[in-house]
Amino acid sequence: MEAWAKWKETYKDHIVDVGGPLGKTKKADMGGISDTHNELSGYSIVTAENLEEAAKMFENHPHFTIFPGTGVEIVEVLDIPENQ
Repeated sequence: MEAWAKWKETYKDHIVDVGGPLGKTKKADMGGISDTHNELSGYSIVTAENLEEAAKMFENHPHFTIFPGTGVEIVEVLDIPENQ
């Protein structure tokens, strides 16, 4: 937990939501609702100038000491174009 606290302190000005663990997954589509799965185990929301800068925040993240062999996916949230 000390490593997590250090990471949060280092990036406190960029963390919008420190997030948390994720549970079971459902899928909704035209066929209805069904059970599904993915490899996501948690989430955090950060701000950055670009995707590369966001990714750098997760280099050597404490997650890797708890779950060796896993990774962190960094996904950019795009603005919704205004209706014209």
